[in-house]
Amino acid sequence: MRAKDAARLSTVRLLLAAIKQREVDERIELDDAAVLAVIEKMIKQRRESIAQFEKAARTDLVDVEKAEVQVLSAYLPAQMSDSDLQKEVDAVIAATGASGAKDMGKVMGALKGKLAGKADMGKVSALVKARLAG
Repeated sequence: MRAKDAARLSTVRLLLAAIKQREVDERIELDDAAVLAVIEKMIKQRRESIAQFEKAARTDLVDVEKAEVQVLSAYLPAQMSDSDLQKEVDAVIAATGASGAKDMGKVMGALKGKLAGKADMGKVSALVKARLAG
């Protein structure tokens, strides 16, 4: 507030409101993992909005959404590198004995618990699909 950074302040207020709304709806106090899930959901929503705004050629709204994604991303843990992500996917595929696309759910279920907040699950899904197909 004192820095007069209106965009950051607005985004943080949206985040706090989303966390409080989930706590009220579910009548629980969110732990760290649940807060990370809220942040990831908000980032996913912003990325979908960016894609829609780019199709509509609304660069003013794209810039606002990108700024919000940047602020929200600062509250996530450091993301895994691509090489670490590949190693993790390979290890889970080997551990579960997955052999084809039909086993993708089993692999993703195991990875979701390990990589929550550390990697973009859309990226992980694409990597798993590529590994199981090839």
